[in-house]
Amino acid sequence: MRYFFQNNHARDLILFFAGWGCDENQFTNLHDSQDVLIVYDYQDLTLDFDFSAYAHIDVIAYSAGVFVASLLADKIPHLRRKIALCGNPYLFDETLGLSQKIVQVLQNITLENYLDFRRQYMVFSDEEYVRYNQLQSLRTIESCASELTALQKIYNEKKAQINPTFDMAIAAENDRIFNLSAQQNFYQDKLKIIKNARHHIFFRFNSFADILDIA
Repeated sequence: MRYFFQNNHARDLILFFAGWGCDENQFTNLHDSQDVLIVYDYQDLTLDFDFSAYAHIDVIAYSAGVFVASLLADKIPHLRRKIALCGNPYLFDETLGLSQKIVQVLQNITLENYLDFRRQYMVFSDEEYVRYNQLQSLRTIESCASELTALQKIYNEKKAQINPTFDMAIAAENDRIFNLSAQQNFYQDKLKIIKNARHHIFFRFNSFADILDIA
């Protein structure tokens, strides 16, 4: 696991579990006054960071990061709340998480088709597509493929350790990666839906704190 730390010299921390294939570059449109720790690249689940200085820690978990947070978040000291964003702790469950069809789509991303994938699955509008490409992840196709394989292995090994409870959840109305009806059934009244949005929902917010506020 890798991380990027935004130090604003605050007493509270937002711990953000990013999604598969992500890095910190994709979230530079978000500006916070709290400290922010972005974790990503789940080829292992080792996180070497000192959380002891913070009075409160809020977890926001996105996409595949919801699964990772379901394993790790409860071990974080001074945890105040956990928010699931466009994802499900049962990451490779055929109904709740990534269907086999979607897994195959992810496995088949190449340098020749990744732009089509972004437009079809990640963003809602052409304007968002332009912004998404400006803030794209700098990770390689090979790195992302290795991470997906590692996540499948970790899921199979640690599925019984999942804590599926989150304080709130947010879903995108037009998400083509995680089925909305399944998320509604899973999260029930904890779920809030952002209309006219696909999987990369972050252009609807100005900060990670905005995500906590809406939840």
